Amino acid sequence: MRVGQQTWGWIGPIGIALLAFVLRIWDVARPNRLMFDETYYAKDAWSMLQVGYAQDFVEDANDKIVAGDLSGLMTGDPSWVVHPPAGHLLIAAGESMFGLDPFGWRIAAVVIGSLTVLVLARLVRRLTGSTVIGMLAGLLLAFDGMHFVLSRVALLDVFLAFWILVGVACLVADHDHAMAAEKLRGWWRPWQLAAGVSFGLAVATKWSGLYSLAAFGLLVVVWEVWARRAGWWSLLRTGIPAFGWIVVVALGVYLLTWTGWLVNHEIYEARFGYGYGDYSAPWGTYLDRTPTGFLGETRDAFRSLWHYHQMTYEFHTGGLDTASHPYQSNPLGWLVLERPVGVDAQNDLAAATCGAAADSSCIRVVTILGNPAVWWTGVAVTLAAAFAWIRTRDGRWAVPVVGVLSGWLPWFANADRPIFSFYAVTVLPFMIVAIAMVVSALYQRSATARGRYVVGALSGGLVVTTIGLFWWFHPILTDQLISYDSWFSRMWFSRWI
Repeated sequence: MRVGQQTWGWIGPIGIALLAFVLRIWDVARPNRLMFDETYYAKDAWSMLQVGYAQDFVEDANDKIVAGDLSGLMTGDPSWVVHPPAGHLLIAAGESMFGLDPFGWRIAAVVIGSLTVLVLARLVRRLTGSTVIGMLAGLLLAFDGMHFVLSRVALLDVFLAFWILVGVACLVADHDHAMAAEKLRGWWRPWQLAAGVSFGLAVATKWSGLYSLAAFGLLVVVWEVWARRAGWWSLLRTGIPAFGWIVVVALGVYLLTWTGWLVNHEIYEARFGYGYGDYSAPWGTYLDRTPTGFLGETRDAFRSLWHYHQMTYEFHTGGLDTASHPYQSNPLGWLVLERPVGVDAQNDLAAATCGAAADSSCIRVVTILGNPAVWWTGVAVTLAAAFAWIRTRDGRWAVPVVGVLSGWLPWFANADRPIFSFYAVTVLPFMIVAIAMVVSALYQRSATARGRYVVGALSGGLVVTTIGLFWWFHPILTDQLISYDSWFSRMWFSRWI
């Protein structure tokens, strides 16, 4: 039986995603420690799983968790979690199946990271019409070091990147379906609804997802009005339904993820509602009144949630002004990998443990470092994509350009506080989209077999180089025991140390 093009369009991307899954799940439970901000997210997720909301943990909780002692971990006081709950809930899903151990708190990132590879490959296939180029995009993401590490730790950014990419993929599908219709579509837009759910989960993972929601929400309206040449009178006809399906649905999904907080709002009011350091003034005299009826309590719960958001916003915009971190960096250097982030290290281990020279030592590290072949190529090609968008006015080129700009530029407003290069993982899929679309455009414009061969050879060379660099950096991505000299040989620049 002959396999059709549509079937191969799924088999190929699924195969690449399974490869990414195997790479990411292998030895994911090492090291048996709470690395970097896992100390917050993994424990917050566990308390949400146990009591429905985040609680503070006892001082020696990390040591007890590593030792497998899960008794008496929580204090009973609500914890101030400075990010929305959606990412924590995904981590909690893994912990519910496998327990509070490294595999349990990291497996959700493995699954979501692998699914991101699948979504990217399918999105590129839709944009280019080529399964092979879609698989090329999937391979570049599968073998990128930054995405690889973030798919193996219980941080939030890989979840954010996934939901943004899913939302964009849904909007591209919506645009294709709308353009295939003989007339302007009606009010029912299921792909926009799916995009609204996805963007809602993105914002409910990290507030920075708002920028992508706003940018692509505007883009999808402009796309349709421009493509149909229907006149700007159709802006309202297109924009109002889009606002409902994307923005209103996203808001509803966002609030739904706060259900655990809302159900337990009195606990948060008792701890934070009467003032909390420099971050929050008293929330209001309504806290001293007994609400009447379901509507009264619901009103007070949402009112307190609003104050909690204000308190958290103050922390993000003002509470970190005097803070610093050795791995913080300016967004200006993120896309060229100017400052990777070390999330775990065991230094100065005995030379005999790894067979190093007697005057040397051994080391184990986990470093969030992107693949130079992907990132450096992606920066250059994204500029080419911007030029192609201006020159051709083809809306497809807007996908990588808007994706990169909306995930990167807003961070310049926060450059005066500790922020990290791995926040740019949300930009990475769109740089890869740019690479794939440029490859597709060059291949289609090649008038001769020789020209197509050159494009194919360059693309293959990029994949081979990407895989080679991935394996070269693999020891410092995965906590492998290596000599200090081996580690230092992978530190290409002083800012990487």
